[in-house]
Amino acid sequence: MDRNNPAAGPAVRLRGLGTALPPHALPQDAVLAKARELLAPRFPQFDKLAPSFTNAGVDCRYSVAPMDWFEQPRDWPQRNAMYLDGATRLFIDAARAALDDAGLAAGDVDICVTVSSTGIATPTLEARAAAELGFRPDLRRVPLFGLGCAGGVTGLACARAVAAAHPGTTVLMVAVETCTLSFRLDRLRKADIIATVLFGDGAAAAVLDSGDSGPVLGQGREHMWPDTLDIMGWQMDTDGLGVIFDRSIPAFAEAEFRGAAQDALAQAGLGLDAVDRFVCHPGGAKVVEALETALSLPDGTLDHERAVLRAAGNMSAPTALFVLKRALDAGVSGRLMLTALGPGFTASFLPVDA
Repeated sequence: MDRNNPAAGPAVRLRGLGTALPPHALPQDAVLAKARELLAPRFPQFDKLAPSFTNAGVDCRYSVAPMDWFEQPRDWPQRNAMYLDGATRLFIDAARAALDDAGLAAGDVDICVTVSSTGIATPTLEARAAAELGFRPDLRRVPLFGLGCAGGVTGLACARAVAAAHPGTTVLMVAVETCTLSFRLDRLRKADIIATVLFGDGAAAAVLDSGDSGPVLGQGREHMWPDTLDIMGWQMDTDGLGVIFDRSIPAFAEAEFRGAAQDALAQAGLGLDAVDRFVCHPGGAKVVEALETALSLPDGTLDHERAVLRAAGNMSAPTALFVLKRALDAGVSGRLMLTALGPGFTASFLPVDA
């Protein structure tokens, strides 16, 4: 039974966890040089924002597109075509990694939850990947869109709820994002520059079942603040997705996150002192610092978060699962709380007993 919610039915366990990165590495110094070449002539304030590239805590990102792809203006059809190719490949690679970690094959999967917010795929990504992976024809599919950076945690919580409702099934959850494709030459706003500083592409996948091995996943919970729709999200126009990324996010997290975490824990009959380790989505270096302050953690506590941000940037939804994998691989144990902030503006929480 789930000790955070004894009425939730059989325990749902994390049987396997895998991650994947696309082939094109974007070292931060190369990104800065290319951004200066492309944006400085168009954006008079670029030099004032250039230090953000060196202060962001990001050494490298990865993209489904090579660096020279970004040198030309791209419209929405071109961006989405690149998304379909790159995201499908990432889906396959992450799913295989998680299934291998679980010792299972794609044919063992009964239900697939797919999370992605950086492109439109109809048929959805799991359908596009089905033949190569070897999914069964009776696979049940649950695609989720619009969750942004919170998608990895919320998606895993949804997959856990599905697995709890259907004991004996094997559920695969895959979060895929291609954030770099939102780079715009035509939108010269500070938020777009900061997105260029932070965002990368990646995918993460998890295999869940009600077996007897692996960390136990508790019931997911969310906190959505009123009147915050304009803090984070996408704007859509004929040239693609335009980032909404408010400068207030770190200060908002510092002021509001602790209360949301306390509320989520209280619903499970727990307090902050019951959590051995918060495992957080590293939205950016300032956000990580804000979370440490909000949770009264010593500076540097969120070391795995900083390491993932440094190595791969903010990949949106998959990033929290990259941090979880790194933490579990390092032997972190006890009651963990996986969490992320995303559009809504929303905090998503998922207990993990490792």
